[in-house]
Amino acid sequence: MRLPLSGRGFVVAAVVAGVLVAPLVTAAPASATTYPTWQDVQRAKGNEQAKKAEVDRVQTALQQVQADAAAKSAAAITASEAADRADAELATATQTATSLQAQADSASATAERAQQRAGQLAADLYRDGATDQMSTRIATTKDPDQLLYQLGALDQLSSTWAGVMDDASVAAGTASSLHEQAKRAEDERADLASAAEAKSADAKSAQEAADAAVDDTQQRSDELYAQLASLQDTTASEERGYQLGLQVAAQKAEQQRRREEAAERQREQQAAAANDSPGASGSSDGGGSTSGGSGTNYPSTGGVVVDPAGAQAYARSAIGAYGWGSDQMSCLVSLWTQESGWRANALNVSSGAYGIPQALPADKMAVAGADWRTNAATQINWGLAYIHDAYGSPCGAWNHEMSVNPHWY
Repeated sequence: MRLPLSGRGFVVAAVVAGVLVAPLVTAAPASATTYPTWQDVQRAKGNEQAKKAEVDRVQTALQQVQADAAAKSAAAITASEAADRADAELATATQTATSLQAQADSASATAERAQQRAGQLAADLYRDGATDQMSTRIATTKDPDQLLYQLGALDQLSSTWAGVMDDASVAAGTASSLHEQAKRAEDERADLASAAEAKSADAKSAQEAADAAVDDTQQRSDELYAQLASLQDTTASEERGYQLGLQVAAQKAEQQRRREEAAERQREQQAAAANDSPGASGSSDGGGSTSGGSGTNYPSTGGVVVDPAGAQAYARSAIGAYGWGSDQMSCLVSLWTQESGWRANALNVSSGAYGIPQALPADKMAVAGADWRTNAATQINWGLAYIHDAYGSPCGAWNHEMSVNPHWY
């Protein structure tokens, strides 16, 4: 017997065994290219078995259309982050090339001044060979003291000239080396500029593909949820909430299964290591559905509105649907402030966790809406459903977050 909608939203966790077969975004059949029609829905409503089959068909169609948009949105995030990284590398290379060129120009100016001074001293010493005033004075002086003075002056001038020539040679060598470095830096900058331009074009193309897929998915999803509502005698809004709960529960169950498998592999490795070398131990990879904090970047994903205050306001209006009071909001604020700063474009570059709730993988949020890449409300809807299924409440999630190091929930 089908559960009434008023109760279904809060019993998802109790039917995890059943939802393991519920549609998951990542398991959509690539060949599902046709969608149920309203005629199909109307024909199925007269027969319970046919209706059940049509519900399954609609759910499969939802799964397929969500998966297509999810893949394109995930690709857009990756491309955007790569473009931002290329721009950062180009900026660093440009700064390096500019600095080296300035140093090379300065060294060239220093070398030129040293060469000019050396030339001037050479002119003083060897202005005219036989008629040089200094040489003439030395050759014709009859005063011994004056002769010694003149010889000393000539020796000092010669030493100064030799030192200046050494300085000029060093400055010329430094300038030559810096110009070579500056040229290599400029070549690297030019290569990075080309790479950055290509990655920017890739990011734009990926974003356009994602936007088109999202628009198509939203239109199809609206119709499919309406069909589900017609089949189940509910509303499209209720069906969205119920299907979200089912799919988040399935995601959580799959995550738990993988975590248990990883823990079992670790125990086996530790046992093997202990047999081979007493005292050896393994390490846990931890993990969770989310991962925020260090290593977070904010890619320039087109269409994302970053509005932490607005996101918090939306979350405050949404938590009541789960039976949570205002006391839970402070825990939620703390949780997602630590995870993402309530920024819809927060990306953990090491794990791939994304969005305000830091979903891992990011496209898990596709079950809440095709626009999960750009829409804070969609991200929050998924995050609240996840918290409800996994921890019961935001304070339960926050307590877990603070009980583990590194933090995750």
